[in-house]
Amino acid sequence: DEYLHILQNVMKSDQMNYKVPLCHANELTPPPPQHWKLQKEGGAWNHCSSSVTHGYLQGNTCSHHYFAQKGLHRQGYRMSKPARRHQCSYCGKCFKRLGNLKRHGLVHTGEKPYHCSQCGKCFSRSGHLKKHERIHTGEKPFYCSQCGKCFSRSGHLKKHERIHTVEKPFYCSQCGKRFSQSGHLKNHERRHTGEKPYHCSQCGKCFTQSGDLKKHERIHTGEKPFYCSQCGKRFSQSRDLKNHERRHTGEKPFYCSQCGKHFSQSGDLKNHERRHTGEKPYHCSRCGKCFTQSGDLKKHERIHTGEKPYHCSQCGKCFSQSGDLKKHDRIHTGEKPYHCSHCGKGFNRLGTLKQHERIHTGEKPYHCSQCGKCFTQSGDLKKHERIHTGEKPYHCSQCGKCFNRSGSHLKAHEKIHTGEKPYQCSQCGKCFTWAGDLKKHERIHTGEKPYPCSQCGKCFNGTGDLKKHERIHTGEKPYPCSQCGKNYVTKLNKNNKRIKKPRSMI
Repeated sequence: DEYLHILQNVMKSDQMNYKVPLCHANELTPPPPQHWKLQKEGGAWNHCSSSVTHGYLQGNTCSHHYFAQKGLHRQGYRMSKPARRHQCSYCGKCFKRLGNLKRHGLVHTGEKPYHCSQCGKCFSRSGHLKKHERIHTGEKPFYCSQCGKCFSRSGHLKKHERIHTVEKPFYCSQCGKRFSQSGHLKNHERRHTGEKPYHCSQCGKCFTQSGDLKKHERIHTGEKPFYCSQCGKRFSQSRDLKNHERRHTGEKPFYCSQCGKHFSQSGDLKNHERRHTGEKPYHCSRCGKCFTQSGDLKKHERIHTGEKPYHCSQCGKCFSQSGDLKKHDRIHTGEKPYHCSHCGKGFNRLGTLKQHERIHTGEKPYHCSQCGKCFTQSGDLKKHERIHTGEKPYHCSQCGKCFNRSGSHLKAHEKIHTGEKPYQCSQCGKCFTWAGDLKKHERIHTGEKPYPCSQCGKCFNGTGDLKKHERIHTGEKPYPCSQCGKNYVTKLNKNNKRIKKPRSMI
């Protein structure tokens, strides 16, 4: 009965350790327990000269059948207990060890018994707590044997080592592209599927990567967890902080292979390289205009849509570009951050400062392609070119008269219809439609004559008077009579009579 009990237990589990009795050729019954024995030779268990590793066994000298298992090392008739199996009461999963079952149970209960002493964060496993604590201690026990770089987790080290080995074990089944990390492959596969599993709870916008969602959520929360150790400025993204820090260090790691120019940001380098290639990959779907930068395309598209997303908090005025809003804000604050190095005059716009500096340098970078005349400002060149083209794009809404300038010509003309004279002399109260006319008039009271003749030194209070005077020296008579053809120094009226200025204007 005892022998039969052994065989029954063996049939129930092949994981049981047990002893096998020696063979007795003339015996039909098993030997007594004191004769049970096994010997190990060359890593396998022998019984009656038969090589046995585990499972079913038959002796060479008898017809008795037995079972054997690795790990037998003692003599005598003794049976080891079968391996215990600990089953999870929630999901039925089995574990060999009770400790493993207890750890697994925390998944169902949600219990996190391991607490970080620094920040109080809780974890379900002690190993996870240890990894977390390295964030506070800065410990990085795993280092790369190739370059010496250190890591706080072994998994991060393994990913890093693939940079040196160029190993890319994960590949896309659709396009065959290979990746060094499984996470990169998953993100890539979403390009094919179009899947965007991460949703913003505030606005519903969807993202393919969880990291992109986290960055986006900071727009709603206003969180800026990354700060500069030098000036304290805060940023919502780590890459923005890195770019900012290069301002302090002066580091420019990205350089152009064509001209050698260096840049602090890779994006600036890409934009610069398009100057050499002439590439304009961003196209407007409305008018087909092309741009080298995506930001320029977005700004341009607002012309078509009329969108003005940037609002002034002071007066509510809207702008299509953030830069225009910043410039406008300086009207309210009175800030003039741009100063002339020559005279110290302050300006609220960089472009205005550059234009001003040309007064000191005499630079006139804008040339007319028709007559070669040069100008300090691009706007002045455009106005001048209309003289050649005859273009008059500005129309009076009252009488339909056209002008080639909106400010000085059209606006002044409209005041004829309205009778408006907004510029008043503080001395005598006389009103003028143009600010320039007021300035000239004020010189009557002050006696100022700032425009001297280069030939004879005579001074005048207006440039127009100086030009007329200079024609005496040059002999120029640019105004011909339409009836007799005779030329005059000054303009003629409709009756071909010279226009005389009143004494008060001289």
